[in-house]
Amino acid sequence: MCFVQRVPQGNGMKPAGLEFYGRRVLGFAALASMVVLAGCEQDGRLSNNSRHYVPISAQMEALMAEKGMNSRQPILLRAYKKESELEVWKMTASGEYKLLKTFPMCRWSGQLGPKKAEGDRQVPEGFYAITPAQLNPNSSFYLSFNVGYPNTYDKQFGRTGSHIMVHGACSSRGCFSMTDEQIAEIYALTREAFGGGQKAVQLQSLPFRMTPDNLAKYRADENMPFWKNLKEGTDHFDVTKREPQVNVCNRRYVFDMAGNDGGTCSTTPASEAVASAVRQKNAQDELKVAALVQGGVKAVKRVYQDGDQHESFKRTAYATVATSTPSNSAAPQGVSRVAEVSQPDALDQGVVEVPQEAAKGLDRKTLIKRAAELKAKEAAPVPATPAAAPKSTAVANAPAPKDLPNSTATALVATEAPKKDQPVFYRRWLGSLGGLTANSTGTEEVTPQAVEAPLPPKAPRR
Repeated sequence: MCFVQRVPQGNGMKPAGLEFYGRRVLGFAALASMVVLAGCEQDGRLSNNSRHYVPISAQMEALMAEKGMNSRQPILLRAYKKESELEVWKMTASGEYKLLKTFPMCRWSGQLGPKKAEGDRQVPEGFYAITPAQLNPNSSFYLSFNVGYPNTYDKQFGRTGSHIMVHGACSSRGCFSMTDEQIAEIYALTREAFGGGQKAVQLQSLPFRMTPDNLAKYRADENMPFWKNLKEGTDHFDVTKREPQVNVCNRRYVFDMAGNDGGTCSTTPASEAVASAVRQKNAQDELKVAALVQGGVKAVKRVYQDGDQHESFKRTAYATVATSTPSNSAAPQGVSRVAEVSQPDALDQGVVEVPQEAAKGLDRKTLIKRAAELKAKEAAPVPATPAAAPKSTAVANAPAPKDLPNSTATALVATEAPKKDQPVFYRRWLGSLGGLTANSTGTEEVTPQAVEAPLPPKAPRR
């Protein structure tokens, strides 16, 4: 739950009311004249929130033109927790989707894995549909739209939770949180796609990019069977660059199947060519995963204190929530005035990848504590090793040991660095002075004994 103000029930934001948006050629003056039809509260008052009509930026318009797109064409969203990124894809004239822009995510909360219960701070994972009725121009978090959790899949597992949003304000308690400027752009792109006739925007919410590297590292995670089911859908999109048709059958997502619209569970692909291409892609990915595992990639559990944010926001003002923007601002200027719902110290620990063996069987609270202990251990200073005393010039330039009394020779050889190829004789002689032992050759370690050197003759008295 994200504590976001709900859309007023009488605001006219219904899927059937797409003409509400009008044609872009009418301009924003004409749109403003329609507020009477679209912005009425239940008590008859008009909404004074003009953020809903903030236009797509000139930079975004130029980017769409450069990629052969226009604002009225359908869009598709992909969110990745581990990478803290949200992608906006837009349909081109060919009917295929092309990546328009990747937005760094300002905050998300929880851990990798699906949302299961109200209050667990988890950002959901799965395939969700966003309709015009789910847009919320009156959000306390600048602007927002509801992702549609719980969907049919979640309900089949008895999962609970509500008001899971993509919103501004850079503060999250189970939501995808962007900056105000970002959500204004994403909201405008979504609004215009609805205005062009799109009935629902698909959101693919994923734990990470479905690469062989990620699949190898997290292969032993308890969520991997679920993640592989999600990968079936992302593979359909990656192969065709078209929105996969999503259904839920027997508590599994199924994609691009024929005859599933009536609630039946068909196992017949709508296109055998697409199904074959998806199988081939998956087989290639599995071979890469196997090669990575054979090459030594360890299975780990990725642990957060409470979610994360994109690296570009760290060590900036967005690492903590500021309150500089007036709540009635019509254009994004900073961060909305909202209560901090992200845990204040959520980013202090950073991410820790715990060996899967050490994470097995631990509940979330214990796992977070274990990760914090490992992080602290890694950050602990390593005791300094005493530096070896430098050789004096006299010793460095001294004659060879054979020219000196035995006691002096023993003292000098103790300062020489032992060589790996020294024969057993020298290792016995040096013993532990050079940090060596002769145990590897089956001989015992020998400690040098002090040698009594003859005293020089006394000089005759004068």
